[in-house]
Amino acid sequence: MTYSLNSQQVAEASKQWLQERGVRIEDIAELTFFLQQNYYDTLTIEECQSSVEQVLSKREVQNAILTGIQLDILTEEGKLRSPLQEMIENDEGLYGCDEILALSIVNVYGSIGLTNFGYIDKLKPGIVQTLNDKSGPHKHTFLDDIVGAIAASASSRIAHRKQEEKEKKGLLPPS
Repeated sequence: MTYSLNSQQVAEASKQWLQERGVRIEDIAELTFFLQQNYYDTLTIEECQSSVEQVLSKREVQNAILTGIQLDILTEEGKLRSPLQEMIENDEGLYGCDEILALSIVNVYGSIGLTNFGYIDKLKPGIVQTLNDKSGPHKHTFLDDIVGAIAASASSRIAHRKQEEKEKKGLLPPS
């Protein structure tokens, strides 16, 4: 039997898995708005949500979501071998693979996404703070970074689109 990938299944699964882990598209849009609101007076939450949806449509993003969530679930179930189990379960400071996986998302959207990701990772606003809380049954070692990377990428996408709009309207000073 030949391996055949159904891209629609992957896209649907990534959104479903986010939802099952308590992450709504609106939560990520709020992070995106948080990152860009000071730069664009007319920015709307709907614009941010649309940008998040576009980021989520990318296969690289879906792959990172599915991989990260699966690793978080396996950690919660205690199914990883030691010492990896303890490192992920405790989100050890020297374990950076969670950020590296998230950077695979940000890399699709350039340096603005990268700097925004660093900012979100340090500040942990909104849903990222909730996901980062290790006191409950869920261990979102990967998901908090993935959600931050999606918002950072959506933010970068907005910045590039707004620049393009200004250029088309002739609103930038000549060089």
